[in-house]
Amino acid sequence: MRILLVEDDTRVAGAMVAALTRRGYDIEHAATAAAALAAAPCDLVLLDLTLPDGDGVDVCRTLRARDPRLGIIVVTARGEERERVIGLRMGADDYVVKPFSIVELQARIEAVLRRAAIAAPAHTIIEVGRIRIDVPARTVTVDDRPVTLTRKEFDILTSLARQPGLVVPRDRILLDVWQTTWAARHTVEVHVGSLRAKLGDPRLVETVRGVGYRLRGE
Repeated sequence: MRILLVEDDTRVAGAMVAALTRRGYDIEHAATAAAALAAAPCDLVLLDLTLPDGDGVDVCRTLRARDPRLGIIVVTARGEERERVIGLRMGADDYVVKPFSIVELQARIEAVLRRAAIAAPAHTIIEVGRIRIDVPARTVTVDDRPVTLTRKEFDILTSLARQPGLVVPRDRILLDVWQTTWAARHTVEVHVGSLRAKLGDPRLVETVRGVGYRLRGE
């Protein structure tokens, strides 16, 4: 999950990048409006409104015009009702006033991403090496052999299959499957262990210790 943080205060940005990275997010930092508009595509934007080369409201409007499904959360010291209304009307999904707790911010990120996931069209068929997933039918085959999975196991496999060969952080899986990153330590591990057994080849789902899991194509 890639997040663009648009924040001109380097101290605030550094603290936010460190906290969100520990929670499994891939963070890119932009300190200006120009850098924000030139940044690579992302899943969600955390946007300060006070920027050295422009107003964050204009950045919000431009980003929303580019991608109607992009998650945008305004994170700013401007707490007046008028500012909140303008930000939301210009396309922000949520509005957080500084100072804030990282726990609250994470909860708001999760809520916006949940809404985006519900609105996004699902890929009908996903094929990764020997594995074939029919998302609408919620069926899985390995080497054309049907595999019966629980709802959580199916959702974990689908989360991994959407990024084949890449490491999916544990918190990303929790967010995709449980819609939160606040869960018991071994929740994902237990379900992945059961998923491996049912797939018939433990090597298909690789553990990257301390980070997450990777679905191998071969």
